[in-house]
Amino acid sequence: METETATRWLTDAEQCAWRTHLDVNRLLTHQLERDLQPFGLTMNDYEILVNLSESEGMRMRMSDLASATLQSKSRLSHQITRMENANLVRRENCESDRRGLYAVLTEHGRETMQKVAPHHVASVRRHFIDLLPPEAMEQLHESLTPIAQHLRGHRGKP
Repeated sequence: METETATRWLTDAEQCAWRTHLDVNRLLTHQLERDLQPFGLTMNDYEILVNLSESEGMRMRMSDLASATLQSKSRLSHQITRMENANLVRRENCESDRRGLYAVLTEHGRETMQKVAPHHVASVRRHFIDLLPPEAMEQLHESLTPIAQHLRGHRGKP
């Protein structure tokens, strides 16, 4: 017979912190997305371009890119098709694995990153970084790191 455990409800301070986190996450994501719109990019597009631009040979296996961007392979495939139509990326076959595909940053994709990155960084600074004192930035990093590590270890698990 299973033992029922009591729900550990959030304290007022915990609920306040949690709801503020949710609010900041939604508002910041919305604002960064809006700031990418003039360039015809979404946050997902930008994240893919960043991953590819920082990868060796400006290419990644589609399965690795799906994992890095927390997208299903199917969703990423649709995203890459849209980005191919905009000439930002192209797909290439993987020579070592006939079923594998690479997403590769095109020259236009690289130029787009060079043009958009300064604007995106300015947006991140304006709406996040510059609103916190340096010591708070360090504390935030230290506070969020164990959560990120925990969640990376639980990807795909309930």
